[in-house]
Amino acid sequence: MEGATVDRMRALVAVAVAAAALLAMALFVAASVPAPAPLAAPAAAPAAIAIPLAAGGSPLPTRAPILVDQLRISLPRLGIDLPMALGDVQRDVRLGATPENVALLFPTTNVPGTGGNSYIYAHARNDMFLQLWNVKLGDRVRITATDGTHFDYAVTRIVARVDPADTSWLDPSGPERLTLQTSTGPTGSYPRFIAVAERVPQPGD
Repeated sequence: MEGATVDRMRALVAVAVAAAALLAMALFVAASVPAPAPLAAPAAAPAAIAIPLAAGGSPLPTRAPILVDQLRISLPRLGIDLPMALGDVQRDVRLGATPENVALLFPTTNVPGTGGNSYIYAHARNDMFLQLWNVKLGDRVRITATDGTHFDYAVTRIVARVDPADTSWLDPSGPERLTLQTSTGPTGSYPRFIAVAERVPQPGD
């Protein structure tokens, strides 16, 4: 009896020792495992981009840039109808080699339809700006783009003789207008002929 009791006690002690060993090992393993890194804070949401809204709450329509070489200028009463292109000061002014069969926009002034002054010039020749000499107040001028968009103007001022040294006509600021210029003689030393046409409001302007 006593021997059985001793054996039972020894077995219990062995179980207790084994359990203590397992517990110690578990604690050691837990201590050796690095703590998980804290979760990164969520990235901030991108700021909203404000879109200009019209009075009714709809986004304002955008218009593609107007390119000079996609425009034509016409004065119907005078029979003038020409494609447009960007002028070149070195070629047209200093060298006197202005191209024919085209109306040119002076490069420091504004593209028609964008506001301010658009200074447009062409030779005083048939099928070009020669008929500009016969312009009258109130004559209509139309700028038309290849997509059908058009801008209308009316002649409000005519100056038949302008000193070639007078550059005030090239001022790009001020109300929307076209400054149309052609020559009165065979060289650049002759006075210039100028007609100014102001924008005529259109539905939707």
